[in-house]
Amino acid sequence: MKALVYTGVESLAFRDVPDPAPAAGDHLIRIDSVGICGSDMHAYLGHDDRRPAPLILGHEGAGVIIGGPRDGERVTINPLVTCGTCPACVSGRDNLCATRQIISMPPRDGAFAQYVAMPARNLVTVPDDVPLEKAALAEPVAVSWHAVRLGLASMADARRDSALVIGGGAIGVAAAISLQAQGVADVTLVEPNAMRRDYLARDANYTIATPEQVAGRVFDITVDGVGYDATRAAASAATRPGGMLLHIGLGGGSAGLDIRRITLQEITVIGTYTYTAQDFRDTCAAMFDGRLGGLDWTESRPLSAGADAFADIRAGRVPAPKIILKP
Repeated sequence: MKALVYTGVESLAFRDVPDPAPAAGDHLIRIDSVGICGSDMHAYLGHDDRRPAPLILGHEGAGVIIGGPRDGERVTINPLVTCGTCPACVSGRDNLCATRQIISMPPRDGAFAQYVAMPARNLVTVPDDVPLEKAALAEPVAVSWHAVRLGLASMADARRDSALVIGGGAIGVAAAISLQAQGVADVTLVEPNAMRRDYLARDANYTIATPEQVAGRVFDITVDGVGYDATRAAASAATRPGGMLLHIGLGGGSAGLDIRRITLQEITVIGTYTYTAQDFRDTCAAMFDGRLGGLDWTESRPLSAGADAFADIRAGRVPAPKIILKP
């Protein structure tokens, strides 16, 4: 099969690789659409020791099952493979499974390829009227859906009228629409890139702002979808006393949280990672029944042009929050 292979820092090769060999209980999926994630970019830049070259990246996939009793079924892929038996899995927090694996990290190759093999329990059926390009968004949207669910369930009071989302990438956009779908009416998304702001402002139902436009304001819930020192500092300042700060982004650095303010103002901080299997299914249900809007904030390109897509993202030339690659 053909695959886009990460071969070194800022280097990708579109080449022939062996077809995947499904294990017992796995299905072979012909990939139709696969998104480029921020973590794929981190690997591409050489910033993720968990993803050593050579490796097939990509974990935001949707496609069609090939062979077996479900042959021809359209599915979206939960890329997080867990044991199902450890205390975390049994308690419903399977995303914290001690032996969790995710495609695009060894030992599992990713979905920047024509085919990938996945356990049956990781596949969610996609209705015929939902394009697979949109179904491939289930993974990044589930990350934010999970964060919002955790945050709302953990708030110390009932004031959850306003939210600030930092970052207009896919995670930030997904957080904005997940907040609205879960009952937060007033959502503001901050994005410093004017090209991205203009793109999102076409039909977003939330407010788009520059960092300067929200300076000095406080919100019930703040979501850091970027995860750099500067965005953590901004999130700390923007969360009201008694409010909630949700930290999703893994951009880098270890500073920025204003611990004195967080302590004195009793701000709750939750770090959130991926999603549970139930969160993934709930996200799919919300996507498929229209609660998350049109999901039309993507751009599609051939997988064979994936190296150029990565370079364009690196250079800030892509207005859409998400590029979908098509094998």
